[in-house]
Amino acid sequence: MGERTRPTLARTREELAAARAELPGEVAVVMTMGALHEGHAELIRTARRRAQHVLVTIFLNPLQFGAGEDLSRYPRTLDVDLGICAREGVELVFAPTPDVVYPEGDPGVRMSAGPLGEVLEGRSRPGHFDGVLTVVAKLLHLTRADRAYFGQKDAQQLLLIRRMVRDLDFPVEVVSVPTVREGDGLAMSSRNTYLTPSDREAALSLSRALRAGADAAVEGPSAVRRAARSVLVAEPLVLVDYLVLVHPTTLQDVPEWYHGEALLAVAARVGTTRLIDNQPLRVGPGGGPLEVSVVGGTMGS
Repeated sequence: MGERTRPTLARTREELAAARAELPGEVAVVMTMGALHEGHAELIRTARRRAQHVLVTIFLNPLQFGAGEDLSRYPRTLDVDLGICAREGVELVFAPTPDVVYPEGDPGVRMSAGPLGEVLEGRSRPGHFDGVLTVVAKLLHLTRADRAYFGQKDAQQLLLIRRMVRDLDFPVEVVSVPTVREGDGLAMSSRNTYLTPSDREAALSLSRALRAGADAAVEGPSAVRRAARSVLVAEPLVLVDYLVLVHPTTLQDVPEWYHGEALLAVAARVGTTRLIDNQPLRVGPGGGPLEVSVVGGTMGS
């Protein structure tokens, strides 16, 4: 793809509203915290295939970082990010500061993720999903997008955003995009830049564990968990937070008799970096990994 015109950069609500008014027709939004990589580029490309205009938000949301987490060292690469947006044909980038998004400081009213936000990532990061849903809700209002694109890698986040949109009647279509991986299988993440060479080698055990679990899916839930766990325990540099096989919309552990669609999810710390990954799969007869296609709608599939 040749060099394109750099997108309009809006830093304030007023600049966003003025630029958004110049985008007639269907608008898609891709929400990011910056430090864009090929995974974000794939979200943008997928959005461009369906929408007339693509808007990217770049906002490092303080509400979703807990005590001791990595807000201060999260990579900030706005110039590079704008170049990627230009390359991919983005027309408008909204990159506000916290005082623009939260003009009265810490918001007194926030979205609540409810019980689905208290398990898995929510158990390890209390309040994280309340912060995610609060900023997503605000950005959906501010951008007035018709579709919003999110990656399958953040499966719990995707599920909660879909539930929020459905439960609170947001006039937007939520679209999931398959996880984009490096050539060695590592799921793309802005946090991968924190990994040392030895950390990165160890981190590959996450995707290998998911593949091993998916390969054993025809034998049932116990076989899936056992196969995935055996890969992780063989890598001493990986400190596992959780490895679960859950129902894709309730996030409850599937029982041993279960047959059907499930989500094999893992979170682990490698060095100083916390990584997550997941693999949708079918358990039981005909079981194996599920190829996740681009899925729209306002409910979990």
